[in-house]
Amino acid sequence: MLSFLHLESLDFKSILLFLVVFLVIADYFKTRKPPNYPPGPFALPFVGNMFSFDAKQPHIYLIKLAETYGDLFSVSLGREHAVVANGYKMVKEALVVQADVFVDRPFSPMSDRLYPHNAGLFMSSGPKWKRHRRFTMTTLRNFGLGKTLMENAICEEIRYLQEEMETQKGDPFNPKMLFNNAVSNIICQLAFSSRSDYSDDTFRNVLQKLNEALNVEGSVWGLLYEAFPGIMKHMPGPHNTIFSNYLDVADFIRKEVERHKEDFDPNNPRDYIDAYITEMQSGSSDTEDFTETNLVMNSLDLFLAGTETTSTTLLWSLVLLIKHPEVQKKVQSEIDAVIGQSRPPSMADKANMPYTEAVIHEIQRIGDIVPINVPRMAGRDTTLGGYFIPKGTSLWTNLSSVLFDKAEWETPDEFNPDHFLDSEGKFRRRDAFLPFSAGKRVCLGEQLARMELFLFFVGLLQKFSFSTEEGVELSLEGDMGATRTPLPFKVFAHTR
Repeated sequence: MLSFLHLESLDFKSILLFLVVFLVIADYFKTRKPPNYPPGPFALPFVGNMFSFDAKQPHIYLIKLAETYGDLFSVSLGREHAVVANGYKMVKEALVVQADVFVDRPFSPMSDRLYPHNAGLFMSSGPKWKRHRRFTMTTLRNFGLGKTLMENAICEEIRYLQEEMETQKGDPFNPKMLFNNAVSNIICQLAFSSRSDYSDDTFRNVLQKLNEALNVEGSVWGLLYEAFPGIMKHMPGPHNTIFSNYLDVADFIRKEVERHKEDFDPNNPRDYIDAYITEMQSGSSDTEDFTETNLVMNSLDLFLAGTETTSTTLLWSLVLLIKHPEVQKKVQSEIDAVIGQSRPPSMADKANMPYTEAVIHEIQRIGDIVPINVPRMAGRDTTLGGYFIPKGTSLWTNLSSVLFDKAEWETPDEFNPDHFLDSEGKFRRRDAFLPFSAGKRVCLGEQLARMELFLFFVGLLQKFSFSTEEGVELSLEGDMGATRTPLPFKVFAHTR
């Protein structure tokens, strides 16, 4: 009897050992690299480089790997295997020179759950993505993007923001939600024909849910879900907040769609939603994938992108101007000389304000809002940086390594507006300035973001001087989520 139990135990151990060996061998064959594939750090079976990956500062971790393995290398995070491009030259080769190759998105478990059936503007791929991006660009232009009408809407919102700041009566306050609300109102006017007061608790709650979801999405919890979706979707944890909050934001937008359907007039479209409904009802074969679900997802993407990046850049502008008061004073001097303190700014002023324009660009560079670009995928076998990249390979482009590239910037680690000024003090463009990415997936809202940044920035400094509490040193470290945001801080807004 004892020998039988011993034999049974031995058989169980043998089976267990066999399974472990089988899984390790299967993982090896699944993840083995083809000849002339980019080098990279040693990856453990199943988990890859997960234990060494720095989720708090992934862009810095990748820059350090580039020092060892070169500007193109490979990493593995659970099920996610990718090549990483670092530095301006390598990123340009991937996104611009080979724009047609690296245009689609790789499969993402999180995106597949958030945007089912290849929905939305940012995570979709193929002909559907092309049609919706083209439609969205045309529609936004039709409703004022890049025109005086849009300028007027932004300047009106600046007035509301200034009034709200004045209600603080010189007391310190956290500007995050104010900036979120103000910037979000601009995209809401384009997409929904509406704006929300800063006291609107329902809208503030939607913005807070969006912020929370983006923060968790870019954390280690989002990384774990991407690496091990089969396990994580059944596990409790903060990652579930991503999905529940996205559903709440989508429900908010769905109610806007229903409101539009109630008083829809095909002869008088008011905004993006109306234009999309018109396209849905056209019956054209080119619009068969224009569905109400996709309308909600597209609008969610516009709402998200039109709120987060610009408002975060404005937060960084306060941090950097408070840390560099001499820059703040010099910008205000240029504003006073060109515009004065009575009339609102306009985009026509920008050509006469090179220092202000240089400061805004340097804020974007140092702020480094989206350090790691949304992944792309090789649409066919190709060669990048002298290495073989098989079809279907995920590509990460480290935009942080571009904005801080020592070969492109005179003082890359310093806040230096002179990076964008020539010897005569005129504004100069820099090829390595890529906060909006590049190529065919360049940020859809770049034109709107540039307009908002200039007008909001000038409007705020025209009216106020900013400082923080005595003895407080604001940090440049940042908090890494889906975007890189300043650590919470408070400011004084003193009326000039």
